[in-house]
Amino acid sequence: MNSSNLENLNYKSSIRDEVVPSRKRLTLPPWLEVAKPRLIPLLLATTLGGMALTEEWPLSSPKLICTLGGGALAAAAAGALNCLWEMELDKRMTRTSKRALPAGKLSSETVFLAAVSCTLAASMLLVSGVNYLAAGLTLLGLFSYVILYTVILKPRTTKNIVFGGVAGAIPPLVGASAATGHVGLSGWWLFGLVMLWTPAHFWALAILLKDDYASVGIPMLPSVKGSVFTAKAISRYGWATVLMSIMGVFALPEGGLLYGIMLLPFNGRLLQLINELKKSPDDLSRAKSLFRWSILYMFGICLLLLISRTQLSVEFEQQSMQIFLSIVSLLRN
Repeated sequence: MNSSNLENLNYKSSIRDEVVPSRKRLTLPPWLEVAKPRLIPLLLATTLGGMALTEEWPLSSPKLICTLGGGALAAAAAGALNCLWEMELDKRMTRTSKRALPAGKLSSETVFLAAVSCTLAASMLLVSGVNYLAAGLTLLGLFSYVILYTVILKPRTTKNIVFGGVAGAIPPLVGASAATGHVGLSGWWLFGLVMLWTPAHFWALAILLKDDYASVGIPMLPSVKGSVFTAKAISRYGWATVLMSIMGVFALPEGGLLYGIMLLPFNGRLLQLINELKKSPDDLSRAKSLFRWSILYMFGICLLLLISRTQLSVEFEQQSMQIFLSIVSLLRN
């Protein structure tokens, strides 16, 4: 391998670190690394969002802790099983070759036993502290990530994240079922929103890593169709995400008006970054900016749902309605 190729590989392997700066600052211990803890907070945030969409919000502290604890354990198990399945693949990619399993820092048997233990602990916690539906949906999310996405879809189709994104969209259903014992239309709304958001979010990252994926034959959309095609697909899913997010005004039991107002800058920024990427699809800095904002966007949506269920939000909506009715009455007279 000549020096220019080596420099190119080093540049590609550094892209991930640049996208997620914490990777530079923080080195996780091997046992924690395989659990993919950086993915867990957003899953728990959408779980809380699903709870906030129900009439039963806020939940009791024990039920809240059991739901989030069970979800975190199941997510950790899914991450470990994903690392196990892709261990040989990770050995062949520069950016993943130093991970715990391919680097030999942990044995496959140890990781598998840890994943099974986390799965059992999550099941026991959710069954005993929440309900059977929440436990079942959590396990469905785990297996859909490991089996549906990792094993079946990821190595076979460019639509892998479109259908495989169901795994990341299940936590809102878990949250709703934990609160009420069933999943209502509002819970399905947040499920749909996450499903639409996921491709736009992930493809922005895939543009940054398209050469890595191509080198090992993983058919990610940018690797197969190119950045121009991917940017157009991101635009379609981005617009669908924005339109779906607006429906949250009606999905909330109360406080929808404040949610709708606060949503405007989030959607405006998302569309701005999508449009910038569409103008210059091969600009990695634009893909990086969109990827980062898409994470903040989903965290922001969940935060808006929680804020909208506060008493202050409810009072704001009531007062705004009174003012509106007063104006209508004056205009009629």
